[in-house]
Amino acid sequence: MAFFFGVFLGVSIGIGLIIAFARYGKIRSTRRTDLLGWLNVQLEKIWPSVDEAASELIRASVEPILEQYTPAILSSMKFDKLTLGTVAPQFTGISIVESESGADGITMEMDMQWDGNPNIVLNINTKLGVSLPVQVKDIGFTGVFRLIFKPLVAQFPCFGAVAYSLREKRYLDFTLKVIGGDLSSIPGVSDAIEETIRNAVEDSITWPVRNIVPILPGDYSDLELKPVGTLDVKLVQAKELTNKDIIGKSDPFAVLFIRPLPDKTKRSKTIDNQLNPIWNENFEFIVEDVSTQHLTIKVFDDEGVQGAELIGCAQLAIKELEPGKVKEVWLKLVKDLLVQRDNKYRGQVQLELLYNPYGTDSTFKNPFDADFSLTSLEKALKSPNSETEALAPEKAGQKKREVIIRGVLSVLVISGENLPPVDFNGKADPFVVLTMKKSETKSKTRVANETLNPVWNQTFDFVVEDALHEMLIIEVWDHDTFRKEKIGRIVMTLTRVLLEGEFQDNFTIDGAKSGNLHLHLKWSPQLVFRDRDTQ
Repeated sequence: MAFFFGVFLGVSIGIGLIIAFARYGKIRSTRRTDLLGWLNVQLEKIWPSVDEAASELIRASVEPILEQYTPAILSSMKFDKLTLGTVAPQFTGISIVESESGADGITMEMDMQWDGNPNIVLNINTKLGVSLPVQVKDIGFTGVFRLIFKPLVAQFPCFGAVAYSLREKRYLDFTLKVIGGDLSSIPGVSDAIEETIRNAVEDSITWPVRNIVPILPGDYSDLELKPVGTLDVKLVQAKELTNKDIIGKSDPFAVLFIRPLPDKTKRSKTIDNQLNPIWNENFEFIVEDVSTQHLTIKVFDDEGVQGAELIGCAQLAIKELEPGKVKEVWLKLVKDLLVQRDNKYRGQVQLELLYNPYGTDSTFKNPFDADFSLTSLEKALKSPNSETEALAPEKAGQKKREVIIRGVLSVLVISGENLPPVDFNGKADPFVVLTMKKSETKSKTRVANETLNPVWNQTFDFVVEDALHEMLIIEVWDHDTFRKEKIGRIVMTLTRVLLEGEFQDNFTIDGAKSGNLHLHLKWSPQLVFRDRDTQ
């Protein structure tokens, strides 16, 4: 749908002239409905010329983008035929965004609808040596375009440059048809082509991308897209995923992105034969517009050479995060983010998120950063009586060192409440197994006989070598003479105890029909240094 390049370029400048005239008194009074009607009439008149001029512009602009995002299954994608058809888009709404305009510019948003009849044929070549002429047809689109006219100047046409972007994509649909053949005869090709087209749209014209057209000579770098911060994401786990395999269980992996571009997308490792996978992986993303961007996560079943099948997806708006504070969320997976086709439960995924804006002074330390150190550690480094003083670099020329988050995690298993009955007598004989996932260190409580509300009050200490990447897995079991039965589990990162130092809370037991555990956690840090250049 980057086909809007030409249309938008031609129309945007014309609209800009109208705004400039209106601002400087050339048009004294124009109702919004009159202006929309006038724009649509003028666009219909010039549409044949726009079609002719835009076709070559689109071909020259879009083909390099298609080539850049051509998936592995295809060897090339090029335009064979390209015309925009006889149906012009219609503007259905227009507004000035006062909050974004500022004193030296005007920001306008225009609602647009297009049910076009273009003649677009792509020449597709697959890695199998098959050449396919694929027609893109039945295009339907509604969305909002944003125009930024900046800076305002006294020289005609009254603004120095115009930046344009697809601010909101409300609906975008099209069909692909092989001329003289069936696209479904080659598995995966249709999805690959559609994904490539959508990625080209995302990278070339979708907000916060801004395409800048200079009108007057000058420096317009302030209109360019600039990063405003980073988003640190810890992909913790998923639970109760839909099983996509007939034999065995799904082999889930996750794909995360803010912008769905190949070089900006992160992929987790695959967890084989598991519907409740634990990943515990950290990723970092660049944020360019807090107010509009989302983090998207898609969970797939890895099918090996056959590709992957989507289990479900979810989104979280970055504006929901408080800068400098870690937020833990469980996101419910759905089939489709744009069109909710069904309400089938597909599982949930757990994330820890931290948004760090650029240029802000904060005493908060990023727990996902390799250079993270707690305030207590920093004080220990500065203390002349600290036993770590000898480790601090004192000699000139010593290489830069970094702090490893190492320490002792103390876990007090206090009690359980409302555990589900497991035995025939309506009771259970519960005990708890604690495991540090990375080091595989294990401890367990004593068995509490015939109770659904056990009290243990037992403390376990774990030496943790890498707290940022360690996890505590707590499993509740029922003990019998000849067997044991798992009741459920709790999976937690160490992020909260690292930040708070000590806390006590009730935790719901996943996988159990009911019940929770009452736990107290305490972190005692120890300082270790390592040389970056020798890792």
